[in-house]
Amino acid sequence: MEVLQEVKPRVFKFGDKHADGNSAMKNLLGGKGANLAEMSSIGIPVPPGFTITTEVCTEYNSLGKDTAINLIQREVEESIANIENLMGTKFGDKENPLLVSVRSGARVSMPGMMDTVLNLGMNDEVVLGLAKKTKNDHFAWDSYRRFIQMYGSVVLGMKPASKEDIDPFEEIMENLKEKRGIELDTEFTIEDLKDLVFDFKDAVKKRTGHDFPTNPWNQLWGAVMAVFNSWNGDRAVYYRNMHGYPADWGTAVNVQAMVYGNMGDNSGTGVCFTRDAGTGENVFNGEYLINAQGEDVVAGVRTPQQITKLGSQRWAELAKVKEEERLEKYPSLEELMPSIFNELNSYQNTLEKHYRDMQDMEFTIQNGKLWILQTRNGKRTGAAMVKIAMDLLKEGMIDEKEALLLVESNKLEELLHPIFDSKALKKANVIAQGLPASPGAATGKIVFFADEADKYKSSILVRIETSPEDLEGMNIAKGILTARGGMTSHAAVVARGMGKCCISGAGALKINYKTRTLTVNEHEYHEGDWISLNGSTGNIIEGKVATMEPELSGEFAELMKLSDKYSVMKVRTNADSPKDAKVARSFGAQGIGLTRTEHMFFELDRIKAMREMILAETVKGRKQALEGLLPMQREDFEGIFEAMEGFAVTIRLLDPPLHEFVPHQLATQKDLADEMHISLQAVKNKVAELAEFNPMLGHRGCRLGNTYPEITEMQTRAIIEAALNLKERGIICKPEIMVPLIGTVKEFEFQEKIIRATAKAIFKERNDKIDYSVGTMIEIPRAALMADLIAEKADFFSFGTNDLTQMTFGYSRDDAGKFLPTYLKKGILKVDPFEVLDQEGVGQLVKMGTERGRSTKPNLKVGICGEHGGEPSSVEFCYHVGMDYVSCSPYRVPIARLVSAQATIKSIK
Repeated sequence: MEVLQEVKPRVFKFGDKHADGNSAMKNLLGGKGANLAEMSSIGIPVPPGFTITTEVCTEYNSLGKDTAINLIQREVEESIANIENLMGTKFGDKENPLLVSVRSGARVSMPGMMDTVLNLGMNDEVVLGLAKKTKNDHFAWDSYRRFIQMYGSVVLGMKPASKEDIDPFEEIMENLKEKRGIELDTEFTIEDLKDLVFDFKDAVKKRTGHDFPTNPWNQLWGAVMAVFNSWNGDRAVYYRNMHGYPADWGTAVNVQAMVYGNMGDNSGTGVCFTRDAGTGENVFNGEYLINAQGEDVVAGVRTPQQITKLGSQRWAELAKVKEEERLEKYPSLEELMPSIFNELNSYQNTLEKHYRDMQDMEFTIQNGKLWILQTRNGKRTGAAMVKIAMDLLKEGMIDEKEALLLVESNKLEELLHPIFDSKALKKANVIAQGLPASPGAATGKIVFFADEADKYKSSILVRIETSPEDLEGMNIAKGILTARGGMTSHAAVVARGMGKCCISGAGALKINYKTRTLTVNEHEYHEGDWISLNGSTGNIIEGKVATMEPELSGEFAELMKLSDKYSVMKVRTNADSPKDAKVARSFGAQGIGLTRTEHMFFELDRIKAMREMILAETVKGRKQALEGLLPMQREDFEGIFEAMEGFAVTIRLLDPPLHEFVPHQLATQKDLADEMHISLQAVKNKVAELAEFNPMLGHRGCRLGNTYPEITEMQTRAIIEAALNLKERGIICKPEIMVPLIGTVKEFEFQEKIIRATAKAIFKERNDKIDYSVGTMIEIPRAALMADLIAEKADFFSFGTNDLTQMTFGYSRDDAGKFLPTYLKKGILKVDPFEVLDQEGVGQLVKMGTERGRSTKPNLKVGICGEHGGEPSSVEFCYHVGMDYVSCSPYRVPIARLVSAQATIKSIK
């Protein structure tokens, strides 16, 4: 017996207050298609049309053009017939033609990233019928030349031959303007437009070898497939990668009956926002053009005018245009077409209340009738996003939970770092592109060596790559630029911790330390030359660019307070200095999840004592050198404890291999030999002895402390004595001592024994005590597997997902940049696992380690202190695992606080 299978719909119709879909179907219909369906259903005047689903895009990419067309041909033909019925026109008819637009529509807004075709259905016969029907020859021929231009570019590939060349159609138009002595497109006569149509078609034939298609159905299928192709175009791929949108989402295609804003002075087109997308101000605003089509507003060929009278007056004030001139030459839509404006104003109010969010709308006025072509939740700045959310809450349009969910967590970064002045950026000369490793804006003079960062008042440290020895110079410099390294390279991690602007992995840079030059595209820059870094985009800019400090508005503080109300999982910070700790606390950090003690040893007055300890041949010699470091470490911890008074501070014992602390350059080795009164050969021998083939898996972490227990003793003494000193001053501190890189229970036991014995001795010496805890960093896969046994001894776990990711994938973080871009491009990986926690692999080890640890110790405190602690999807994962806290760099604390609240709210919903 034959089993009948239900055929899933692939095309959804809308129009005349009816729709097959709704706004909840964005994944299937794309944002534009879902909103068109929703608007039609609630009575907004939307030109009728249909949406081809995102699933068809996926089928097209996997099965090919012919199969995709066969899957949807019947539904598309039925949908075209529906538009014909509603509009009273006929697709391809010579006397009463239906023309359509074909637009993309992904599930998220990707403005300008994919392709659009307008006026589809035009040919030499249809243009005559349209002219006769509308009694407007100029409009008909203008629409025809626009169609050939758009279709030729989007579908037939009529692009400029090179980036230096002008668009082939624009070149034809410019030549005619020059011949006719005119400047604007609107000045073309009917005969001019006819000439353009002929010349455009001739250019298509010469360039492609084929005549311009005249069959409307062939035109339609060509445009639909071109929109599908644009999903994988360079622009769309770059935009997806920038925002982390998966390639398998695909785009929908929206086909709508054309309505025209270029039919004369009672027609027009525009874009409007229900609130200010830049500031969040609750004021209706936008721009329009009379006798124009949609692309004219955004193309910049003509200067659009303001929709509201208030907006027009504000514009005139900035442009220094007098009121009389404004009213005569640049009237607002509110003043020029008051009834149309009132209708538009009514719709914008309806749509904002319906969607309960700021809307970005497109509209067309055809012969005095208003049509709404699109609405979507408007893109906005971080500051606007926060203000709009809090204002909508105060207005009673949304509740507290909805206000928190309305804010995109990553947008908060814009509120936390210095930014370039937008006007100055427009004039900037971008010389190269790197990875936006740490947001912000920095301008300074080039220096190539960390110890010379203070050579200029404002410097940019330019390195092939950085190392821990560069820390002081990195701190002094205004920004950091490296030719190598990824988003979690040393430069990137340290810069984010400092809140310092950083661009890494700028492969186009050729850096020559000997000549102190930076070469980009054959242009040479020297030490002392000015450059600017845009850490938010990765743009490297020639010369100075003016910056301005961001303003943290009252709404920002309100949002953070609201986040804490709903958060279950706390947010700590990664901080290695009192300064970092204070910054993080001002952003709401509730403790420190990671203090890296090794960074404290690289300052000039400490590195000498550290090197003396390393070069010592006996325990006694090492202890003597460590005694010199003890007061310095103790002072550091006192500052950090004081900055985080009342909150827990997790301090990781020494982690990196000792070879990172010794000099590798001959001149520095000579200096060290002279200072220590030993031979240069002795220094060289020690450096050679410490060298490792794979330092990541070498003599580091707890292996150092177990080999040289005197290091652990000194660090423990510094921590405990610092806490006792603060206790005497009435300052409460809660030290948590963390043992790094354990793989066996015994490794932890040996370190814990040293720590507790040292603490006990100090308590006896001081006749006083403080509460402290001893835990471990879970960053080796074996530790996650053995977590139940480790938890019998450890007071807490902190997952170090940077190293855990390296060891689980077998990728070196510092070398992965050589192949990760290829892996991402080919789809072998969807995201960089060093940026976004790999929940399927590494995440399962985290989940397993947490569950096994708590099976032994139910109240085990668990957190994360890798770079993933500030990445939104990773933070949300940590909440679902049941972590007590996440820890991240100071400037990502507000982001993590918001995501923590959002995760709680989503789990309740």
